[in-house]
Amino acid sequence: MIDELDIKILSLLQKNSRLSYREIARELKVAVGTVYNRVKRMEEEGVIRGFAPVLDYEKLGFGLTAVIGVKAKGGKITDIEQKIAEKNQVILVYDITGEFDIVVVAKFRDRADMNRFVKWLLSLEGVEKTNTSVAMQVVKEDFRIGLTED
Repeated sequence: MIDELDIKILSLLQKNSRLSYREIARELKVAVGTVYNRVKRMEEEGVIRGFAPVLDYEKLGFGLTAVIGVKAKGGKITDIEQKIAEKNQVILVYDITGEFDIVVVAKFRDRADMNRFVKWLLSLEGVEKTNTSVAMQVVKEDFRIGLTED
């Protein structure tokens, strides 16, 4: 069960996942052991699934972001989602409602890279159609959410 202290720890880790347990404990005025135990428990429960840096994809050469809707045959959707999720360029795969069954967000180096991916996607058994939109500008790209009211 997640409580207020857990939320405060998570909020600090979202801002800077490199904070030491000692720094978190000092900020929250609790024992280092308490922070350690809370973080370990949340890792074991799957609340914390890992620690990763926030990257600037454009500076790494992945300046093209595509949002791709995929219409698929009902019995194949899960298999298709798994195959898509294995691709390195893919950062998000959602099983959705609406006109499309799957939405994919992926990063590409250029249009040729994106073209190869979309053609591969269309070659998958069960994929009926795709609709690709290219992001013109990244306004916000951040998976951290506010966990507290402030």
